[in-house]
Amino acid sequence: MQILQTISPVEAPRGSAVALGYFDGVHLGHRAVIGAAVRDAAANGLTPAVFTFELPEGQTLKGGKILSAAQKHHRIAGLGVEQCMEPPFADFCGLSPEDFVDTILVHCFGARSVFCGDNFTFGARAAGNVALLRQLCASRGIRVQVVEMAQYGGQAVSSTRIRAALEEGRIGDANAMLGAPYAIDWTVVHGKGMGTSKLGTPTINQNYPAGTLQPSCGVYITRIRLDGRWWPSATGIGPRPTVDVKGAAVSCETYVPDFTGNVYGENPVLEFHRYLCPVRKFGSLQELTNLIFDAAARSRAYFAAWPD
Repeated sequence: MQILQTISPVEAPRGSAVALGYFDGVHLGHRAVIGAAVRDAAANGLTPAVFTFELPEGQTLKGGKILSAAQKHHRIAGLGVEQCMEPPFADFCGLSPEDFVDTILVHCFGARSVFCGDNFTFGARAAGNVALLRQLCASRGIRVQVVEMAQYGGQAVSSTRIRAALEEGRIGDANAMLGAPYAIDWTVVHGKGMGTSKLGTPTINQNYPAGTLQPSCGVYITRIRLDGRWWPSATGIGPRPTVDVKGAAVSCETYVPDFTGNVYGENPVLEFHRYLCPVRKFGSLQELTNLIFDAAARSRAYFAAWPD
């Protein structure tokens, strides 16, 4: 997938089918919109494309970012998109609805069809809605398809619901609405060495950057991508009340029982699959070690039961 981070023409020799949206999370609803564009492109000889955007560092629409930019791109590409334009929000937020259609859809994408959710807005101060999009596109020979919102648990899937599920430790609900496991790929950094020196459980530390959503503190069954393969692992998010002073920073530490190697500075993908228990203070380091070993054993068993 080609990613353009400026407003410029994409490679679409016969025109494109464009999915429109911010797509934070690339959840079931987003997948429906993007999938409709990809199918239309295949049926009509068009280029499957996405128009999205990047917000300023630390700024989000309604809460912390669910996915990193790399994860967002990976998931969009996996749906069959060939061209993705993702300019900074400031580069186009001042366009009128008419200029947005002419500049972005007509000039840059050569759009023949566009796809969006029923709550899509565009143009300066969100002045354009779906009805206006239909009107402007019709006069320019562009088809508009509004994709019905995906449902989960009898309610519309939304990034707000996914954030709430993650913050409450309901990882199963979050993964169901995302359509894939919640995952991070933050850079591995040095910790305090406590796992290696005192617990016998060396960990991979991937601390959450500012502006990103942090799931509920607790212990999780996870798996991590290292050396080209997936490894069962156990991850703890939160302060470390057994070994740290009160008020210590929150950490994200992953124990990979079957892996040895140096991954500092790398960005391995870590998937979250099940919430096990909250963070708590133990009476001894041995009790903490036992919890880590138990979580790792449960992770091994969980993934051993997965179908090949």
